[in-house]
Amino acid sequence: MDKTLLQQQVCAHLEADLALAIRAAQTAHEAATHEENIAENKYDTLGLEAAYLAAGQARRVEEIRQALKAWQALPMRDYDEEQGIGLGALVSLRSAEGRQQCLLLGPDGAGLKLPGAEGEIMLITPRAPLGQQLLGLGVGDEVGSGAQRWTILRVL
Repeated sequence: MDKTLLQQQVCAHLEADLALAIRAAQTAHEAATHEENIAENKYDTLGLEAAYLAAGQARRVEEIRQALKAWQALPMRDYDEEQGIGLGALVSLRSAEGRQQCLLLGPDGAGLKLPGAEGEIMLITPRAPLGQQLLGLGVGDEVGSGAQRWTILRVL
């Protein structure tokens, strides 16, 4: 599997999310500053609510920008057994029940799902418990907590 292609897919998805978030932020800003939203009395909070929404949308735009920058700067190195799993690693796992899962460990954008040759690839970050556990491990190692255990089958 070509990890550079996966990186490009992540960046394309983040760019689309960014464009959508920018439009949402602009709309929220326009609503917050529109003359019809000026408070007429102390109970008229429509303008204030629109301002909070605009601020939240602006923060979301910045978060997506930072995620996109992190992915664009990420070197997609080949797996090194001595260093173990790190950012950019594509990891195949198998549970004790035989269920398989493929994960891409990245700097940001957790939860994104990408199509892969062998099924869906889930994006996780080191901030997730599983992502944190994977760091430094290799093929054959086990991760997980409680009853849910995963064996690392392959790392690219």
